[in-house]
Amino acid sequence: MPRYRLTIEYDGSGYNGFQAQAGQPTVQGALEAAVTAFSGETVRIAAAGRTDTGVHATGQVVGLDLSKSWPARTVMNALNAHMVHEAVSVLDCAEAEPEWHARFSATGRSYLYRILNRPGRPALDRGRVWHVKKPLDAGAMHAAAQGLIGLHDFTTFRDVNCQSKSPLKTLDVARVERAGEEVHLTFEARSFLHRQVRSMTGTLVEVGLGRWEVGDVARALEARDRAACGPVAPSDGLYLTGVRYD
Repeated sequence: MPRYRLTIEYDGSGYNGFQAQAGQPTVQGALEAAVTAFSGETVRIAAAGRTDTGVHATGQVVGLDLSKSWPARTVMNALNAHMVHEAVSVLDCAEAEPEWHARFSATGRSYLYRILNRPGRPALDRGRVWHVKKPLDAGAMHAAAQGLIGLHDFTTFRDVNCQSKSPLKTLDVARVERAGEEVHLTFEARSFLHRQVRSMTGTLVEVGLGRWEVGDVARALEARDRAACGPVAPSDGLYLTGVRYD
């Protein structure tokens, strides 16, 4: 049975997250419907990350098994042809080794959070950025983010419904930088807890607004208490930008 590795992008605004849900529009549902329309097979795909409702992706990776072997380019073109009315696009398709798995073989994931930091609300990027009107101090946010790097108990930044067995995670990169009218937050780790990135982002914005001191973020982390977390950032500005495999 041939296995394919798909790299996809999607606008998550109109979907109830990635994972298939009965009666709800999801990215997985759109992809699997396209596979059936193309191949006649009913399949269950696997993704590197199950993004939440409203979260976007520019580099999500999906594993697809088919009973019949097709050229990878044919698979990509056929799926895109059957998703012309969906906000999902297959960017690349390649045959994968039988033991490769989109989720379990991944050794790193990268996320970008976009904040539009200006008085005027977004028109072109509505639903794709978090609009924060008041000026943000990106330098202070970056300094505070450095206290999150490394192996920590991230209970403070863990959603109460997180199903991960352990709150221990190693954050490899936490970077905040200004890009014109936007402030970009980049996070990289092998894996993340449920809503960890949005929780860290919302907390760092408190620093950027001057409501928290730089050191308060590290103290919140050390508290290992969800109540110590700042406001959780909305899903609009979050993007899964890449998945790393050895």
